[in-house]
Amino acid sequence: MKALYKLVLLLLIVVMPVAAHAQKQKSKAQLEREKKENLARIKEANRILKQTKAQKEVSIGQLNAIKEKIDLQKGVISNISREINYIESDVQETEGIVGSLQSDLETLKAEYADMVYAASKTASNYNKLMFVFASESFNQLVMRLRYLQQYSDARQKQVEQINKVQAVLSGQIDFLEQKKREKKNLLTIQLTATKNLQNLKAQQDNVVQQLSKKEQTLQQEVARRQQAVKKLDNLIADIVREEIARAARAARAAGTKSSGSSNKVTLTPETALISSSFAGNRGRLAWPVERGFISERFGRHNHPVLKGVEVVNNGINIQTSQGAAARAIFEGKVVSVASVPGMNNVVMVQHGEYFTVYAKLKTVSVQPGQDVKLKQSVGTVYTDANGTTELQFQVWKNYDILNPQTWISPK
Repeated sequence: MKALYKLVLLLLIVVMPVAAHAQKQKSKAQLEREKKENLARIKEANRILKQTKAQKEVSIGQLNAIKEKIDLQKGVISNISREINYIESDVQETEGIVGSLQSDLETLKAEYADMVYAASKTASNYNKLMFVFASESFNQLVMRLRYLQQYSDARQKQVEQINKVQAVLSGQIDFLEQKKREKKNLLTIQLTATKNLQNLKAQQDNVVQQLSKKEQTLQQEVARRQQAVKKLDNLIADIVREEIARAARAARAAGTKSSGSSNKVTLTPETALISSSFAGNRGRLAWPVERGFISERFGRHNHPVLKGVEVVNNGINIQTSQGAAARAIFEGKVVSVASVPGMNNVVMVQHGEYFTVYAKLKTVSVQPGQDVKLKQSVGTVYTDANGTTELQFQVWKNYDILNPQTWISPK
């Protein structure tokens, strides 16, 4: 019974961590997905960086691509570190289980040795017969026969228990060795990833130094950009104003009661449904390009090279591959196709009281009044003289400028 109790306890030690192990496996699967996504995005950033490097002159686009690779490389290293932590936890747990198994196996073997020694004293059939026939009554004879059978069964069960423990121990040792090999491989990969990160940071410093020598040129670019941004903002505000007025006129002509506000688009039942659906998909809307990364975020922030210079972005810039298509992030209606100096071609799509803006387009494939579907191409993104292919993307709600990054799906 003592040996059986120890075996049950031993099996509980092995089985109880199953739930925790299942949770770890789920977390590890998530880590694996994240690692694959990061590696795919690094591959895309490499392609974009290669296009910017095709030009002899360094550029902000090249710097942005390197920064993106650095961020992704940091993610890869963090991912590997978490994988190593999980493996270390597995190793510690398994070493504890192996130690318990080895200890209990020794106990089982010692108990079995005692049983064999005790049995050897009455090993002969003569001794067993003497033990049985020396009974003082029939009942005692039956009990002694039953005892001999039970003792024989106990020895057999002890052998089975020893074999079971040995099998579990062998499996745990194999698992332990596998985890140690995985950890060793990950440490090698982590070392390579860290060296790659150091190389990327050196590239970044080199590009910043070269760009710093072009301070006057960069300042001129900032000035031209500010002018282009102002013209684009005025264009968008004018179109929103026109659409608000047009919708109000249409509502009056149809005998529909207007909202009474001059700052909001008057919605029909159809456009109200689109507007509500657009708002309901916040944070899950499609990206305006199939592949790429956010090279400049929304709002006011420091210039990446010029010290003391701030830039304002009413949308986000998305750097992508040459020839990439700009896509509608939601179904809607094209309300404007225009050209703005510094922003190239601009397409504006209405989604009820929401508007999305796609600027810096080389070509346009839609026209005003046209209905567009989700992910339908509205044009191709422009590639500048430095080899940078970058889309300027904005989201408005009537006259309010929104942060597009909070509306599109995270990558």
